Amino acid sequence: MAKCRIWLGGRCLCPQFPPPSFLLPSVRNRQKSWAVWQKSVTFVQADGRSPDVRWRSAMLSISMYKTAMIRLMICTLLWVLCLAPAAAQRVAYPGGKTYIYRVYLTDKQGTEYSLRHPEAFLSPRALARRERQHLAVDSTDLPVSARYLAALRDRGLQPIGTSKWNNTVLIRSHADDVAARAEGLPFVRRVMRVFVSPDSVKPVKRATLVADSTKASAESIYGEALAQITQLGGVPLHEAGFRGQGMRIGIIDGGYMNADRIPSLAKARVLMARDMVYPYGDDVYGELSHGMMVLSCMAAVDSHKYMGTAPEAEYLLLRSEYGPTESLYEEDTWAMAAEVADSAGVDVINSSLGYALFDDAATSHKYAELDGVSTLISRTASMLAGKGIVLVCSAGNSGNDPWKKITPPGDARDVLTVGAVNDKGMNTNFSSLGPSQDGRVKPDIMARGGAARIYNAQGCISKANGTSFASPIACGLVACLWQALPDKTAQEIIDLVRRSGDRHATPDNVFGYGIPDFWKAYQMGR
Repeated sequence: MAKCRIWLGGRCLCPQFPPPSFLLPSVRNRQKSWAVWQKSVTFVQADGRSPDVRWRSAMLSISMYKTAMIRLMICTLLWVLCLAPAAAQRVAYPGGKTYIYRVYLTDKQGTEYSLRHPEAFLSPRALARRERQHLAVDSTDLPVSARYLAALRDRGLQPIGTSKWNNTVLIRSHADDVAARAEGLPFVRRVMRVFVSPDSVKPVKRATLVADSTKASAESIYGEALAQITQLGGVPLHEAGFRGQGMRIGIIDGGYMNADRIPSLAKARVLMARDMVYPYGDDVYGELSHGMMVLSCMAAVDSHKYMGTAPEAEYLLLRSEYGPTESLYEEDTWAMAAEVADSAGVDVINSSLGYALFDDAATSHKYAELDGVSTLISRTASMLAGKGIVLVCSAGNSGNDPWKKITPPGDARDVLTVGAVNDKGMNTNFSSLGPSQDGRVKPDIMARGGAARIYNAQGCISKANGTSFASPIACGLVACLWQALPDKTAQEIIDLVRRSGDRHATPDNVFGYGIPDFWKAYQMGR
């Protein structure tokens, strides 16, 4: 949202809001003055007054009209001055008007891959993770049929992405006619529109780095992050030598602005940075800063100023969020990112994204869909533990909003959905509520999301609110716990974290199982 540039009489003249009420009389006065003036001139002979009186009345009406017109011109000029800079910052949507459709396929006949040779589509690390947890590769792991993709192209359609777990294809078009062109194909089960591009977008500009003025702590290497890691029993886990070494964490988010330049992230072990949003870019570090803030909660290190919860882990930075709009399409890009993370052999995924209400209100989710399988994003998330991955995700920030509930994928099954507490362990008023529609405890756990310490896009330690930060603070320690207990399965790690919660015996729809104690979880799991 653009900042307002002009203030007048203590009021903001901004094109993003309705005109202030004090401006409206000028328009009404103009109309009224014009009417009075007309009446004075037209009916001047009928009012019985002297010509001088009638003339003065007409001149007064003309004066009122001129005053109203001057006021109107001043207000118009002010509005133009406020609107013009915002308009100048916008550019046409890349590639022109675009529609994206999700096409559900019936099967995977014609795929060139075989379950007998999973090494053709999964990395050695991904296969080793499944073997260690005694999990089989199944048909959902097979890539989408190349034969079907070719048939779609033969129809003049443009596939731009696929989800093998959901057996879906994303089709891009400049015309809103994909459904009519694809529904007649025998291998197409369903077609739905998931994205309509805006006419213009505001380009993202990199923030300028500034020197961080945070003073080093004389007491702790964790500095500003000490309270949020202590709250989860993470310090003794670190002191025992478990800081995430050998663990691989995938982050699915909206952009990682300046993560390649901020000094405290210089030693972060980033193995991959990939854009999952069409048209696919090559610079996730120039996109939104939200993902960078999330990364900082786990990977940032600045001795005695800040230390994240998994400073020695490896990271994959995946961009799935498209900032200018909210649409179902972002669930597809999230699923694609999760599959990339799986194939690359991640152990844990953090997702500080949630989707419930969209720009096209007709496609917004309903409470009845919060069952872990009805939405594409939650159905995908619910598959992760079965593939040997722990998903840690934010509960959402809808506690004060009409929606109030957790947002998908927070309703997913066999994941750790994280709500937000403050430094005193009390729930924040914005943290989304459970339970899931089918009665499961949600959120699962709580972590610091009220005035959490993070790095901002300028490279400075800052305070921020949101379950978006509670999630990675907990996620980093999940990786450390699994490093300490390498023989555990994803399901067993999830269970240990839940059982270590301070409300495990009496879970509820606000705190879930409560604030976990990761040192306690480690002791229980040994």
